[in-house]
Amino acid sequence: MQKELVTPPRRKQKKQSSGSATHSTILRLIAAFKLFKGLVLFAVGIGLVRLLHKNLAVEVERWADLFRVDPNNVHIHRILERLSIMNGRKLREYSVGTFFYSALLLTEGTGLMLRKHWAEYFTTIMTGSFIPLEVYELTRRVTVPKVVVLVLNVAIVVYLVVGLSRNRASS
Repeated sequence: MQKELVTPPRRKQKKQSSGSATHSTILRLIAAFKLFKGLVLFAVGIGLVRLLHKNLAVEVERWADLFRVDPNNVHIHRILERLSIMNGRKLREYSVGTFFYSALLLTEGTGLMLRKHWAEYFTTIMTGSFIPLEVYELTRRVTVPKVVVLVLNVAIVVYLVVGLSRNRASS
């Protein structure tokens, strides 16, 4: 007599709705944006630490030569002017602030990439809390990158708030 093979019953898998797939894709895009900003700030922080015990004006002139920028360039003179008031203490403060903000962004991005629910709340709160600073910076000087970052951050906060309120309503 042959033994019949008994197969265990299959679990029903949840079908991922197109709305859920879209939500997942948008969360991954937000995560990638946050991770990118975090990595850029991390690199800036490292650059600031490397400049701690150097003459900043000499370094900027060296970079201008390296990239073949005209030494009489108005932008180079502005940078040199701003760096002339920098000292070791200020550089340390900027590097600590840069590393701290980088850590926040990397935490947000990693949490969102791993689809952690807490990361949506964390990202909403952190991103929303920096919007007033971004608006203030725009009042001082309007630039295209500042406007783009502000618009993206407002869109992220609105999207996450709407998504979180939908999740709460469906629970």
